[in-house]
Amino acid sequence: MLTLYDCATAPSPRRARILLAEKGVAYTAVNVDLRTGEQLTEAYRAINPLATVPALKLDESEGGVVLTDNAAIAAYVEARHPQPPLMGTTPAEKADIASWHWRCEFEGLMAIAEALRNSSPAMAHRALPGTANYEQIPALAERGLARLAVFFDTLEARLAGRDCVAGTGFSIADITAVVTVDFARVVRVKPGDQHVNLKRWRAEMARRPSMAM
Repeated sequence: MLTLYDCATAPSPRRARILLAEKGVAYTAVNVDLRTGEQLTEAYRAINPLATVPALKLDESEGGVVLTDNAAIAAYVEARHPQPPLMGTTPAEKADIASWHWRCEFEGLMAIAEALRNSSPAMAHRALPGTANYEQIPALAERGLARLAVFFDTLEARLAGRDCVAGTGFSIADITAVVTVDFARVVRVKPGDQHVNLKRWRAEMARRPSMAM
């Protein structure tokens, strides 16, 4: 049985939960309390030296290896459970999904992280995740909000006449895009009246049971 080191309130573990749900993969969840800094304890760092969530521990039949980030988890799950395909089937589709998945993460999720981690009093001295402490830079919080606004407009244009972010069907790019759009609430950003296609797409995504994860 797989073990997912999780946190219900964080966006990155939610990406893993949705992926596993879409693949129909069973796992045991272990909560890591980020609010109390449990990810920084010696006990958790012995599991994941990066001190981040999610982490996925494989079955003992595969050596009990721990995958320490979403990139590794997605690669493993797609290879181990190829149906339904979430990372494309043809070379061109794989490239399209990989590109948009990266954009959703870098232009969307990272913009939110930039805004939140550089402004929240609860994250003082913790402007970046991981084992090292970094001071907040208020100007980066402002830039993060600006980047997020651009990303929402980018998604709006991309989704015109489309039912999914990339490829020919639901993919890992949609997973990360949904998590990004939903998590933007923490910096008080949500799709506006001008985001007609984005709102339509998000409403369709809500029909998928995995999105309740």
